[in-house]
Amino acid sequence: MDLQLKGKTAIVTGGTRGIGRAIAETFADEGANVAICARKPDEIEAAVRALEAKGVKAFGQVVDIADGAALQGFVRAAAEALGGLDVLVSNASALVQGNAEADWQAMFDVDMLGAVRTWEAAQPLLAKAAADKGDAAFLIISSVSSVNADAPSAYGAMKAALIHFAKGVARQNAAAKVRCNVVSPGTVYFDDGVWGNVKRNMPGFFDQMIKRNPTGRMATPEEIAAATVFLASPRSAFTTGVNMIVDGAITTRANY
Repeated sequence: MDLQLKGKTAIVTGGTRGIGRAIAETFADEGANVAICARKPDEIEAAVRALEAKGVKAFGQVVDIADGAALQGFVRAAAEALGGLDVLVSNASALVQGNAEADWQAMFDVDMLGAVRTWEAAQPLLAKAAADKGDAAFLIISSVSSVNADAPSAYGAMKAALIHFAKGVARQNAAAKVRCNVVSPGTVYFDDGVWGNVKRNMPGFFDQMIKRNPTGRMATPEEIAAATVFLASPRSAFTTGVNMIVDGAITTRANY
């Protein structure tokens, strides 16, 4: 299926590794130009080279997501460098699971305000793209932790807040053909990710989590990327305001 993304431009925050890197590469595979940001210059340089090798234009910049001015400056610089903006993906996360005040602050600054601030910078650019081409999209990566609560958790609560925020954005911008959707992954394995670390250091717990999933495995970053890029594409032009759970049925709730 042609996702009708060739020649379009996408921004992916936290795009040098894991899910973010897979999303960026999937956009590039579809012929879209891609901008990424992260905190490590060497990782950005390597990712940009890999994206350009796919035959598209790529742009990368070192950004601390918690620095609002720098983050919004990156969005504007990326759009200028690549000739506009059709898709924004807010993927970066503080990945903090605790209940201490510092945990809440980190999740608020990076996950919540990261999404809010990128949206504020991107909204006029996306509105222009939608007016010119008929569709533009804002995607947020949340988590199934948003629907599970065994104990107080800054991570789960802020991931839930992102879903609420996305629905409001979707409703407010639907008439302008700017869509907003959420993808909520379950457990996702890659070697240098959270579950890669768990497998190395807590193999017993890792095995328990594998057994909890009816599929008998964890997702790959590429599987999350496929769902994200499809929702971002014009093929999903009537889909807005949804929270797509991509978890292999590890959650037990029915989503209506």
